Amino acid sequence: MSAHTTSRRDRLRQATVEEIHATVRRLLVAQGSAAVTINAVAREMGMSGPALYHYYASHDELVGAVTAGFFRELAETMEQARDAHADAPIGDRLLAVCRAMRAWAIAHPAEFGWIFASPIAPPNRRQDSVRHQAALRFEQVLLDLTVELWQAQPFPVPDQAGLPASLREQLTAYSATIEGRLPPEAAHVFLTCWIRLYGLLCMEVLHQLDFAYTDLEPVFEECLRDLSTKLSLDYSEPPLTEGGRPS
Repeated sequence: MSAHTTSRRDRLRQATVEEIHATVRRLLVAQGSAAVTINAVAREMGMSGPALYHYYASHDELVGAVTAGFFRELAETMEQARDAHADAPIGDRLLAVCRAMRAWAIAHPAEFGWIFASPIAPPNRRQDSVRHQAALRFEQVLLDLTVELWQAQPFPVPDQAGLPASLREQLTAYSATIEGRLPPEAAHVFLTCWIRLYGLLCMEVLHQLDFAYTDLEPVFEECLRDLSTKLSLDYSEPPLTEGGRPS
């Protein structure tokens, strides 16, 4: 009876946690991040603020848990795109993953903003939090594909000796955090590609390029074409939908 009671209690708690997360997401999408407070979430659920603290000790803990869920959802979307092209060349898998990331981001701008609104702590200050673990899963999708590419057909890299000393030190440190799966010079190429891809996506989601573009998909594809060249990969156009637009 005790085991049954505990199991039922756990199920009820999990259901409440899922309702909390759904409520946070609804408030975030409808009213923005400022609307997501402990009291606002509790009020939407018909709870008291103190009652919500039985589930999350602070607002930061609540935000971290919900953000982890967004990270997992984005990572799953990218993994599904990767796995749907499991038998395709590495370049096609990379392109599919990048396109899936953009599709999720532009469909969920508020969630995307929450994911990247706060910086990820550097390695020497990271904690084993649910947010950090979910962020690592997201990071691994593109990193694993880049490592696979590097091992199969190494892409051009800069001469380390020609890089500024500070940059060499930072790249060496980063390479160590990923257990040397990419040497510093290859890590530099990987990070450069990521910065360009992510930077463009952020500008699109945050509407920073609306003054010039009403459709950024061709710009994104141009970015993917350039990155493919940088990685010595063949670029392929995205598949078309029935309406004749890229899917």
